[in-house]
Amino acid sequence: MPTETERKFLIKDTSFTRSLKNGIPIVQGYITLDEDRTVRVRTKGKKAYITIKAKRTQMTRTEFEFEIPYSQAVEMLDNICLKPLIHKTRYVYHCNGLNWEIDIFKKEFAGIVIAEVELPDENTPINAPDWLGKEVTYDPAYYNAEMVKRHLEK
Repeated sequence: MPTETERKFLIKDTSFTRSLKNGIPIVQGYITLDEDRTVRVRTKGKKAYITIKAKRTQMTRTEFEFEIPYSQAVEMLDNICLKPLIHKTRYVYHCNGLNWEIDIFKKEFAGIVIAEVELPDENTPINAPDWLGKEVTYDPAYYNAEMVKRHLEK
């Protein structure tokens, strides 16, 4: 079964993000927001995906992702997904032998900047860059699905 293991961090010094290039715009929405599983629709640049995730541990999830026609994703985002949608720009930053995904959120979630790193397993050590702040891997408030859920509960 395919899994992803990732750690999430806030960024304490966002000044380095001004030099990032080749950001990819992402719009994503959730069809379900169950505590243990989500179904997400995402456009990423000119491609689109539907993703099913199920929690195994706080750091590891079972993940199935399928590319879908872009027009169908837009239709689902507009008419099926819960609102608000997540709008962000993703940058990939190579540092200390790892690929960090830097997400700069927009619209309802503007001001949030999160760095994620995908790892082979939960015990893989990381050499943290200077700009990395507090780890939020274990704080559900910083998971995209939870951000949408909290917004819906307002």
